[in-house]
Amino acid sequence: MPMHTPPVLLNPLTNRGTAFTAEERERLGVVGRLPDAVLTLDQQAERAYEQLREEPTNLAKFVNLEQLHDRNEVLYYRVLRDHLAELLPVVYDPTVGEAIKRFSHEYRQPRGVFLSIDRPQDVRRSFETLQLHPDEVDLVVVTDAEEILGIGDWGVQGIQISVGKLAVYTAAAGLHPGRCVPVVMDVGTDNEILLNDPLYLGIRHSRARGKQYDAFIETYLETVSELYPNALLHFEDFGPGNARRILEAYRDRYRIFNDDMQGTGAITLAAAVSALKVTGVPFREQRVIVFGAGTAGVGIADQLRDAMVRDGLDAQEATRRVWLIDKQGLLVEGMPDLRDYQVPYARPVAEVRGWAEGGIDLLTTVQHVHPTILIGTSTSPGAFDRQVVTAMAKGVERPIIFPLSNPTEKIEAMPADLLAWTDGKALTATGIPVDPVEYGGVRHSIGQANNALLYPGLGLGTVVAGADRLTAGMLLAAAEAVAGQVDARAPGAPLLPPVKNLRASSAVVAKAVVRAAVADKVANRQPDDLAQAVHDAMWQPAYGPLPDGQEAST
Repeated sequence: MPMHTPPVLLNPLTNRGTAFTAEERERLGVVGRLPDAVLTLDQQAERAYEQLREEPTNLAKFVNLEQLHDRNEVLYYRVLRDHLAELLPVVYDPTVGEAIKRFSHEYRQPRGVFLSIDRPQDVRRSFETLQLHPDEVDLVVVTDAEEILGIGDWGVQGIQISVGKLAVYTAAAGLHPGRCVPVVMDVGTDNEILLNDPLYLGIRHSRARGKQYDAFIETYLETVSELYPNALLHFEDFGPGNARRILEAYRDRYRIFNDDMQGTGAITLAAAVSALKVTGVPFREQRVIVFGAGTAGVGIADQLRDAMVRDGLDAQEATRRVWLIDKQGLLVEGMPDLRDYQVPYARPVAEVRGWAEGGIDLLTTVQHVHPTILIGTSTSPGAFDRQVVTAMAKGVERPIIFPLSNPTEKIEAMPADLLAWTDGKALTATGIPVDPVEYGGVRHSIGQANNALLYPGLGLGTVVAGADRLTAGMLLAAAEAVAGQVDARAPGAPLLPPVKNLRASSAVVAKAVVRAAVADKVANRQPDDLAQAVHDAMWQPAYGPLPDGQEAST
């Protein structure tokens, strides 16, 4: 007969391991089940971090942290919060990508909700197994895993991206882990490696599309919004063919947010806001080239276009000031392979007549457009070469260049080269962490356009405001709040704040988002003391009281 383990030690939300006092061990029936010493949370965190540092690779550190997460949620978040800048690339991008690839072979225990398109009738029952009341859920992160972090389609294994995203929400902005739900929508996979892997844990058929897929999305949204009417519904790593379509179809009916489109666009907007404080040239006078016209690239284009509209241009004129380039070259009206969300940005044929024979490449576009802002989301390494950058620099005093692709081997250009090719005049931010660059006697700190600077505070602000939906004004407020945390006008100053101060940064963003929600008339709560309301809403990884024999985190 197997040895009985008290439930309080099995539940990661209640287990505190060696931190249980003698009185608590007596009351909870765990006498003799733990070593005699009683450690503080600080001591436990010190030991856990020491063990973590012994791991030889980031993937091994990921597994170590995942096991801690499954054992003691408070301790996990204490370690993550105390070392967030160091561990963010471990619990999320890029290490989580490797963990996703190995999920079925290293499966340990379930975390989150698994929804199968083959059993849509089980969607409600699947959430009901959580036994959470309607007012006990603040955030639900869902993925269908079609476009995971640039590594593509990984089917049911994408649950790890939802888990990782929520970990960042909690560590960076204090969203209570017990009030957050990770979800994967298993709609099949087109990944032949998975379909032929006997250990793959997901549905073994190609991705469902069309009416069946759309009905499943509708069922999900109707169910989760009914069960948890106050929750923000975060969509993550959906394919480009669905991400934008879902957002546009449902953004006015449900409280939804797509980080790949809106978050990426808003953090890039934040970097642009900082850069324009340096140049002094308003948004309405910008000319923008986005190289890589997928979900992220068009999301960025949308945010910059909207900024131009707020600065006085009409929507059509603002759209005409953005040029998109994808695999087929500059997007031009009438191209047979244009996606619906790319169509508004396609250039008139007459405008580009005579520019080039066949497809119009990046260099040719730069030479004709004379852009003030150049953005890369192409994953084409080295695409912003010396010829392209010097051509851009001829037309503008301070070229704004954001090579945002990641990981490092995919980046369009490194900041050291951008500064060298522009005589130190380039204003740049990247999608990867980059060490400071010395040029011309100035130490240039390079801001990272990391969505984690924005979406945790955006989510927290939405929760504090009790917002009915997420508005463009709330996204703009979040972007401006991020940009407002640095003074980019100082020589060598970064365009974005450092990731190491994420909790403080998230609080600033949250307050701005609440104000915007009130201004946009979507807030159901208007705190008298906004700073205190945000502070009170931020869960702290600390051991709480033990009511009625149960441990609760605070």
